[in-house]
Amino acid sequence: MNASPTFSSPAGARHPWLAVVAVGLATFSVVTTEMLPVGLLTPIAQTLDTSAGTAGLMISLPALLAALFAPLVVMAAGGTDRRRILCGLLALLVIANIAGALAPSMSWMLAARILVGFCIGGIWAIAAGLARRLVAEHAVGLATSIIFGGVAAASVLGVPLGALVGQMWGWRWAFGGMAVLSGLVLALHLVVIPALPVAGSASVRQFGVQLANRQLQVGLVLTLLLVASHFMAFTFVRPLLLSVSGFDVQWLGGLLFAYGMAGIVGNFLMGILAARYTEQTLLAIALGLLLTPVLFLLVGGSPMGGGMTLLFWGLAYGGVSVGLMTWMMKVAAGAVEAATALYVGAFNVGIALGAWLGGQMVDWLGLSANLRLAGAFAAAAVLVCFAIGLRQYKAVTGRKQVHVMPD
Repeated sequence: MNASPTFSSPAGARHPWLAVVAVGLATFSVVTTEMLPVGLLTPIAQTLDTSAGTAGLMISLPALLAALFAPLVVMAAGGTDRRRILCGLLALLVIANIAGALAPSMSWMLAARILVGFCIGGIWAIAAGLARRLVAEHAVGLATSIIFGGVAAASVLGVPLGALVGQMWGWRWAFGGMAVLSGLVLALHLVVIPALPVAGSASVRQFGVQLANRQLQVGLVLTLLLVASHFMAFTFVRPLLLSVSGFDVQWLGGLLFAYGMAGIVGNFLMGILAARYTEQTLLAIALGLLLTPVLFLLVGGSPMGGGMTLLFWGLAYGGVSVGLMTWMMKVAAGAVEAATALYVGAFNVGIALGAWLGGQMVDWLGLSANLRLAGAFAAAAVLVCFAIGLRQYKAVTGRKQVHVMPD
C-alpha cells in the first residue's frame, strides 16, 4: 500500500459545493443516528423492558465499533472509488435505522446498532479527506468546515430532533425518520458526487508514525477525556432534566433544542478562536465541561437552574469537535487522513466509555454520583491543557535564553 492516498484534485464535480454539502449531510445523518437514542432512552428502555444502564449500550456499542472500524476502513479502502464506499455505507445506514424502528427486543436493537457502528467509522474516515477532492485548493478550508459542520450539527441537534419526534409520534418514528433522511442523502450522493478514485490508502506504517507523534498523543488523550466526560452525563440527560431539575416531560424537546442552538453558537465561536488560539480554546472547553456537572449539583435542582446549566453545557460542548480537530490538523499536517481516523477512533472510544461508565454509575449509585465522575474526567482534561501550556511556556523561555547567550 502507499503511505498515503494518491488523489486527483479536484475531482471535477459538476456542482462542487452541492457535493460538499452532500458529504456534510452524510456526516450529519450518521452522527444523528448515533446520538438518536440519547433523548429517547427512557421510552426505549420501557418499551423493550430493560434498565436505563443496559439501554445505554445503544450509545456505547456502536461508538466502540466505530473506533475499531475507522482506521480499518482507511487502510482497507485501497483503490476503491470513495463514492462507492460512501453510497454503500449510506445504504447500510438506511437498513440499520429501519431495523431499529422495528426492533421487538433490546437484542434486536443492539444488532441494528452494531451496523450503525460500522457506518459511523466508515463514513467519518472517508468523508474527512474529501474536501480537497471536490473543490479548488483555495476553498478547501471552507469545504472542510462544512463537512465537519455536519458532525458538529449532529452532535448538538441530533438529540433534540430525536426527542421532539419521539415526543410527538413515539421513538420508533424517530428511527423511521432517520431512515428516510439517510435514503434522501444517499439519493443526493448518487446525483451530485463525482467518481472519486484513489491509487492507494494509508499504510500501517503511517498509522504507527502518527501514534508515536507526542502532540497527536496529547490530542487523543484530550479527546478521550472530554468526550467521555460529556457522554457520561449526557447519555442520561433525559432523567437528569426530569428527575433532578423537575421539568415536565413536555418541556424536554424544547429544552434539548435550545441546548442544540447553544451548541451551534459554541461550534462557530470556538472554531473562530481555535484557528488562532488552539490551546487556550481547548482549555476553555475543558473548563466548561468541568463546570457543567458542578453547576448541576449546585443549582440544577430547580427548573431555572437546570435550564441555564443545560444552555451553558451546549455552549461548551459545541466547540469540542472543531477545537480538537483543529489541534489534530495542526500537529499532523502531512498525514491528515491517518490522524483523522485515529481521532475518530478516540472520539468514539470516549463515547463508548462515557456511556458505559455512566450507565454503571446510574444503575448502582445514581445520577449525582455520575455527575461527579463526569466532572473528574473533565478535571483531568483541564490538567492536560495546563500541562500543554506549561510545556510551551518552557519551550518559549528556553529559546529566548538561548537567543541572548553570548557566543
